[in-house]
Amino acid sequence: MDLQKALEYTKQWAREAGALQMEYFHKKIKYETKSTDVDMVTEVDLRCEKLIMSRIREVYPLHSIISEEAGKSTDENEYVWIIDPLDGTNNYFHSYPIFAVSIALRKGSEAQVGVVYVPKLDEMFYAVKGMGAYLNDTKINVSEVAALKGALLATGFPYDKAQDIKNNNLDIFTHMVPKIMGIRRSGSAAFDLCCAACGRLDAYWEMKIKLWDMAAGELIVREAGGDVLYTIKETGINIIAGNPKIVKLVQDKIDECHKDFL
Repeated sequence: MDLQKALEYTKQWAREAGALQMEYFHKKIKYETKSTDVDMVTEVDLRCEKLIMSRIREVYPLHSIISEEAGKSTDENEYVWIIDPLDGTNNYFHSYPIFAVSIALRKGSEAQVGVVYVPKLDEMFYAVKGMGAYLNDTKINVSEVAALKGALLATGFPYDKAQDIKNNNLDIFTHMVPKIMGIRRSGSAAFDLCCAACGRLDAYWEMKIKLWDMAAGELIVREAGGDVLYTIKETGINIIAGNPKIVKLVQDKIDECHKDFL
């Protein structure tokens, strides 16, 4: 498997999907809801997914695919593509400019290639296992902040935040905010992971995300020198990622109020 060639294909596919998103940005688009009234899927999600999956099948017809809307392909292969065609759908629907295309290639359980493209910013984050992480061809690294009081963090909240009070992240959020410099909520897990990878954020945590939200971003953070801690639960994936020192401190603070987070 030529991973450099796979990377170039993946970047190309991400740009194609991003161009499609920009074509429909600010336009009235059709949508449906999924698990809750705020869990949306738009016609643009589906068109981008169809585009990326067709490109993969043209070049790698024997590979498996896991995608947010289509689910898992029936064929089984040691190489698996994991796709979030439009991460930040609610943002996109409201013309909020933070949304991303996320594509990862795994061999078994280990990511080999990860690409996250943010079309409105024209930012391409990418990594190949063992070869570092990059933003638009500039090598990136996690931050060197060593204390929570100087840390800028990001988080998010699950779609069922009104139904599952115990696991909606509000207790952790309330506990964390007084101890840090600041907090951000972008609405895109893939973008938050990449911001942690390039040092804009010192760490990011969230509850109940999905594999397609994090598969590319996890590799990018690790290749940028960061740590990624996560636990796969029935409800989804709980994750902390970023600068290793701050990740550990965030884990400690989360443990104080939510001991079963990881």
